[in-house]
Amino acid sequence: MQLSKELVAASATPLILSVLSQGESYGYAIIKKVADLTNDEVQWSDGMLYPVLHRLEKQGYIVSEWKKADTGRRRKYYRLEPGGVTALKEEKKKWTIMNNALSTLWEEKPCLI
Repeated sequence: MQLSKELVAASATPLILSVLSQGESYGYAIIKKVADLTNDEVQWSDGMLYPVLHRLEKQGYIVSEWKKADTGRRRKYYRLEPGGVTALKEEKKKWTIMNNALSTLWEEKPCLI
């Protein structure tokens, strides 16, 4: 099954903020976490992830910091800021509303498919 680009794009912010709410992370680890959470249905590329990370940073939702990884390699780590916590709460409300509406519709009458 192929998820639409629109759905993947719309879910990027809440997914990234949710991953970072569990602790700081770097780009590849975020990509891997989302792939794992979606059973590989969502596979982001660097070209998709980093513009969103930069936008979230510009909005003050996250901050980044270069650090040396255990391997000795430098990585840019991202962490949630207070504004990002607030934004995540709002995203949860929005997605819960949509999820509840769809769940109700799908449970009321059997789908024709």
